[in-house]
Amino acid sequence: MVDIRKKPLGLDLTRRRFVQSSAMLGLSLAAASFPASRLLAQEPKRGGHLKLGLGGGASADTLDPALASATVAFVIAHCWGDTLVESHPETGEAVPSLAESWSPSPDAKVWTFKIRKDVSFHDGKPMTVADVVATLKRHSGEGSQSGALGLLGSIERIEEKAGDLVITLSEGNADLPLVLTDYHLQIQPNGGMDDPNAAIGTGPYKLASYDAGIRATFERNKEDWRPDRGFVDSVEIIVMNDATARVGALSSGQVHFINTVDPKTVSLLQRAPNLEILQTSGKGFYSFLMHCDTAPFDNNDLRMALKLAVDREAILNQVVGGFGTLGNDYPVNENYALAPTDIEQRVYDPEKAAFHYKKSGHEGPIVLRTSEAAFPGAVDAAQLFQQSASKAGIQIDVRREPSDGYWSEVWNAQPFCASYWGGRPTQDSRYSTSYVSNAEWNDTRFKRPDFDELVYRARAELDKEKRKALYHQMAVMIRDEGGLILPVFNDFVNAASKQMKGFVHDIGNDISNGRIASRVWLES
Repeated sequence: MVDIRKKPLGLDLTRRRFVQSSAMLGLSLAAASFPASRLLAQEPKRGGHLKLGLGGGASADTLDPALASATVAFVIAHCWGDTLVESHPETGEAVPSLAESWSPSPDAKVWTFKIRKDVSFHDGKPMTVADVVATLKRHSGEGSQSGALGLLGSIERIEEKAGDLVITLSEGNADLPLVLTDYHLQIQPNGGMDDPNAAIGTGPYKLASYDAGIRATFERNKEDWRPDRGFVDSVEIIVMNDATARVGALSSGQVHFINTVDPKTVSLLQRAPNLEILQTSGKGFYSFLMHCDTAPFDNNDLRMALKLAVDREAILNQVVGGFGTLGNDYPVNENYALAPTDIEQRVYDPEKAAFHYKKSGHEGPIVLRTSEAAFPGAVDAAQLFQQSASKAGIQIDVRREPSDGYWSEVWNAQPFCASYWGGRPTQDSRYSTSYVSNAEWNDTRFKRPDFDELVYRARAELDKEKRKALYHQMAVMIRDEGGLILPVFNDFVNAASKQMKGFVHDIGNDISNGRIASRVWLES
């Protein structure tokens, strides 16, 4: 998964007040957009060829944004496409993109979006409300395999009325504008129904070439509807899944930016006068996933034993290098609005782990699959887990898998593996993406109708304290009964040449929330 950072940014007040008051009062959310250039002290320069060396690509990747599931596909989608709504990089508030404003009904069930006029796709055809309707229907319709399907499950109707987009929900959702920031929901001609892999959108760059798992190249969209982005003439994304290769490419000047820097190499890169480390707070996490419906992980005592057998402090310090904070086996940290703050921190306890392991009745080795493709240091983290679990009498057999194909053949396929998840705009979208029973990416196979009901109740609840209490209950349920082992929320740690300017630290997700290519520029 694409998608990392920790420090609290006060989102409870800003984002919650913004969304809740708008939904309750029925106000138009004509919030001003926040282009990257306004966040910067320097004046952007135009021109040049930007090269990005990125891990997180595979030969099985696709240009269809509905199926995009890892870092390279995430960044590619933001090069050529636009979503209806974006999120502010510092506060997480919903801000306009292809939708210039929006307003809800008093119960937040019916939302009306004003869609920008005079915006064209890369092929010259005008973007219309019909294209927007078709896009959302493709991602939310019956049989959809979109990664956004779980986010859109409450939609009853998507239609054009009097030139506006109108979305009718089965229940109120105060977070709907932020749901529509999801990177899968790039607006395509006829919704991508004709050719979902065409990579034709309204974004800052036009696709020039694509070789899955190897590279993608783009040329600036000279007809871009936004003048505050797309500063370079061309972009080249080079897939570099090997961390050492990425560091070497940046150090030798072959690329301007690399992602997921191993903390062990930070001090080395910091010594280079022409390079800089880019550390950003966010919501992503490193984890180990267990399928709750697959033996032996269908036994909650075994799941609890493994949760107690992981030394989180060791992984934070030795693998993440301190660039993060401890996780507590639920997928939300302080960067989310209304996040739980009083749940007891789970700690490494081999005696309790041994108790639950014996109670589970399991005997013999447990296979844990891992790969450097999962997250930086994933192999080391698995080996530390193996060592700490052995002190509880639990034998973990660490299997190192190839990087290529990890996200298509291991993650969401094998019952116990290392994984990485980037952040989501809201707690609702976080849980809806991978914990509600029918979510396409329910990668722990946690399927509980009572949990689903809590998600639906929280989604429609406009009272802040009541909603927070529901989120607390959901977190405890995942923590104590789910299949997620979450040792750390990690900071995004990337590196760049000092020739690259204008990088925007965005709490929404890694690599400037996937929008690095549209936001940065090059000094000659």
